Amino acid sequence: MAKISAITLTAEPAGFQRALLDWYRVHQRRLPWRERPALYKTVVSEFMLQQTQVKTVLPYFARWLAELPDFAALAAAPEARVLKLWEGLGYYTRARNLHKLARALVALPEVPRTPAQWRELPGIGPYTAAAITSITFHAPAAVVDGNVVRILARLTADATPHKDGTSAVKAFTPLADTLLNPNEPGDHNQAMMELGATVCLRRNPLCTVCPVRAFCVGCRAGDPEAYPRLAAKQMEKITVYRAWCVQRGKLLLHRVDGQARRLAHLHELPTTEQIDLEISRLQSAPLLAQKKRGITRYQITELIHEFNGPVPKRPDLVWVPLAGLDEITLSGPHRRWVRELLGQKL
Repeated sequence: MAKISAITLTAEPAGFQRALLDWYRVHQRRLPWRERPALYKTVVSEFMLQQTQVKTVLPYFARWLAELPDFAALAAAPEARVLKLWEGLGYYTRARNLHKLARALVALPEVPRTPAQWRELPGIGPYTAAAITSITFHAPAAVVDGNVVRILARLTADATPHKDGTSAVKAFTPLADTLLNPNEPGDHNQAMMELGATVCLRRNPLCTVCPVRAFCVGCRAGDPEAYPRLAAKQMEKITVYRAWCVQRGKLLLHRVDGQARRLAHLHELPTTEQIDLEISRLQSAPLLAQKKRGITRYQITELIHEFNGPVPKRPDLVWVPLAGLDEITLSGPHRRWVRELLGQKL
């Protein structure tokens, strides 16, 4: 096959579109939202898959559909139940926005069908609007996220530096629009997402089995991992001290304020600040666990110390019976830590 330049790719995209769709229809993963596809399943999956891997989402999706099978059921559900079903997926704003979206949709006389209309709804950005409307209503809207940016940058060997993912998405959106298959926009978008998730990987891309390698300038140059050019994140290190306090068969927890942006109404082990305790006093108590995790641009070390001293009486500090811990919603990491520490105490 003759060499194909980036200019040829955009001027005559039909060959690329055909190769991509032929591959997708044979090699796509069998996923529950692709089997008997429906608007509700597409919407729920798109919200869950934001910043979360497919393998993590699968059991949550099954439980969610079993309990909340449609927009009406979701709209009628109390927020506490919605958050409980989401527990462990993280980024709980997604769950609240999905809940708000369901309530907005059931109040409308008819379901919107265009990306512009969907972007007016709660929790819907350009990517989600394009994904939902192209898959469900065949709207000619290209999806562009980190995976798609990576594919497009490698296809064209575009070495333009970008300060972050958001600026890269903006820069590559015109190319994504040009390559979009107007006859099969939904399948095209899903194929691009599938390609980025399973073949055009960030590290060690599987170029030998890539269905569009003949169109890829980066592959032909022998260094596809050089693209895209994104500035490295500047990470900030933080240390958090938390108290493990069990008295009379109850665990002390901090309930996050309902107006909080991220974790409203969720429970976590309290910090020294939340129980009005100096860090030095907690440091002198036994260290039960040291945990590390990353959230956006923060690298967080969490030190959990045993504490048996007096606790201030405040509405955000609650004593939860150990037997009732499954009835409340804990943030995902804290649920794991509590189970681990209770296991150690048995």
